[in-house]
Amino acid sequence: MSLTSPEVSAFADRVPAYLTRLERTTDTLLPPASIDPERLHQAMRYACEGGKHLRALMVYAAGEALGVKAEKLDAAACAVELIHAYSLVHDDLPAMDDDDLRRGRPTVHKAYDEAIGILVGDALQTSAFEALVTTDALDAEQKVRMIRALAHASGSLGMVGGQAVDMASENLTLTLAQLESLHARKTGALILVTCQLAGIAANASAAVQHALETYGKCIGLAFQIQDDVLDVTTDTATLGKTAGKDVAQNKSTFPSLLGLDPARQRADALFDEARAAARSVSGRAEPLLWLADYIQQRDH
Repeated sequence: MSLTSPEVSAFADRVPAYLTRLERTTDTLLPPASIDPERLHQAMRYACEGGKHLRALMVYAAGEALGVKAEKLDAAACAVELIHAYSLVHDDLPAMDDDDLRRGRPTVHKAYDEAIGILVGDALQTSAFEALVTTDALDAEQKVRMIRALAHASGSLGMVGGQAVDMASENLTLTLAQLESLHARKTGALILVTCQLAGIAANASAAVQHALETYGKCIGLAFQIQDDVLDVTTDTATLGKTAGKDVAQNKSTFPSLLGLDPARQRADALFDEARAAARSVSGRAEPLLWLADYIQQRDH
């Protein structure tokens, strides 16, 4: 699916420029592959290649809705993508989901080795915070607030904690509330923080920040429900990763608890709720509305 497929959109026209900014910021931040230790640096760059960079685009979309200049968003977009890349590398390791395929090609520990996979994740995580510290586009207070928000979203009360609960939930049947809580951390926290970072860059009011966070929470949960649906309805070649892993590991999923069609309906309702929240963020909500449409229409 093309990044400009949902409908004619001014934001869609700007997506390539935002992705170029992200690539440039990331390339500048990461050590060149030719610098010792070369193999580690090569693997770090390998881990960041591919993907749609939806989390970075959410930073730019939310920032644009708030009238923030792109240069004040670059570091945050880069930091979120680096955390996401690290999480995927570690998630694929043999001790975790033990996957051989990511973004249509071998996972980092398969392309290199398991030790490099661990070290790549470690290095990308620290690089994310370096991105926020070293930017000249934000003041000191904004940097501290962003670092705190991203650390919380990434840690034991956020993404890492969600992954721990997910691993402990194999062969257990969770309630719907437990499953939503799990994914609010594992998947949702890093999506939510994209909106929080944009709000910090804009010095947004409490009311605007609340609307942004409602948007982020709804998109995060809808995204995960949609992922669960795609995982059982799409083949591996289309997904770009191994299909049906959660089913094979006997984990609770939204389709297994709700049924396939009710799960789709739940996701659709959340996307509608996200669009309502976006309209209350500002009168320039089109970037957030486009992104909700784009994510809702994704097929892998």
